[in-house]
Amino acid sequence: MAIYLIVLMCALNHSAFGGSRVAVSLYALNLGANQLAIGVLMAFYGLCPMLLAVTIGKLADRVGPRLPMLMGTTGVAVALLLPPLFPGLATLYISALLIGTSFHFFFVTVTGIAGGIGGEGNRVRNYALVSLGFSGAGFMGPMAAGFSIDHLGHLPTFLLLSLFTLIPLLLIWFRSGFLPPAVKRGMADGKRNAYDLWRVPVLRNTFIASGIISSAWDLFQFYLPIYGYSIGLSASAIGTVLGVFALATFVIRIVLPRLIKKSRESEILAYAIFVAAFAFVLFPFFKNAYALAAIAFLLGLGCGCGQPLSMSLIYALSPRERVSESTGLRVTVNNFAHLVIPLLFGSVGTAFGYFPVFISNSALLVAGGFLMRRNITPAPGPS
Repeated sequence: MAIYLIVLMCALNHSAFGGSRVAVSLYALNLGANQLAIGVLMAFYGLCPMLLAVTIGKLADRVGPRLPMLMGTTGVAVALLLPPLFPGLATLYISALLIGTSFHFFFVTVTGIAGGIGGEGNRVRNYALVSLGFSGAGFMGPMAAGFSIDHLGHLPTFLLLSLFTLIPLLLIWFRSGFLPPAVKRGMADGKRNAYDLWRVPVLRNTFIASGIISSAWDLFQFYLPIYGYSIGLSASAIGTVLGVFALATFVIRIVLPRLIKKSRESEILAYAIFVAAFAFVLFPFFKNAYALAAIAFLLGLGCGCGQPLSMSLIYALSPRERVSESTGLRVTVNNFAHLVIPLLFGSVGTAFGYFPVFISNSALLVAGGFLMRRNITPAPGPS
């Protein structure tokens, strides 16, 4: 029962988080912001998580999951209420910074504890379920934001998205008994730092693979609303294309356990990166919403493998008392991509247009795919 409550909270909180990215970018465009300004807004989502994720993980390892999960959910709810209370572009920067930071208090903690619920034998199943919850949220959040903007307006959409956090808040506040306690730490833990984890080759390779997939995911989430807006797509159409991407991640995560039985995890990650690279090549050649949705589905198949594989491997390879810290390091690597990718490609798009954005990211992914084929090794089972 505990894992299903966690999946429910993941789905609802991530719906608010994912929907906010659509609402923030489209509201900013409506206010007259350019591509670079949107890039800065999206980078703000990853700025503090990049700097604080390891600290958040250490906090979760030390005090247990309830406090950081409660802080994260509350922060997301408050941040979503700011734009309706204080309309304007300046508020969006504050809101984006607070949403990105708060959500990762929840995200780092929940991905650190999910693998151990119900025993080690349920690790792969648990992360598959959590990933399916995130995939469902990736479909629901953008769709809800897109249709709400078209029918209710930009500011009421933020109020709607804040309601997604209500059930998680009530569960964590009143029914937190299903969450596991903090793991007892050894005497030498205070002398350790995150670099110790980075120096473990199999962990480092997993962090790198996660970051590469995350960069493709983040560019799509950031740039599709801008590209769709420029070619005249409605907010509903943009939200639907983003939702189709999330649907594909849901589909691939259902079949992923079968794929793992037939291929090594390193091979699946490498091929997933190549599939994502091919999808990015296709985007600038199409302006029809149906064609873009089909390409988004292909991209989702490529990107959808990264999160469950990396979460499961990190849990299996990390010391039990440092799992959330390892998860925080993974989030740091991912959010470095979240920070750099929007700024870099927002600048490229402003200067040179859309075509170089998609093609250059595809080339980056191809290089990453070859790197993964050469460097990532199959992970050993837990000792």
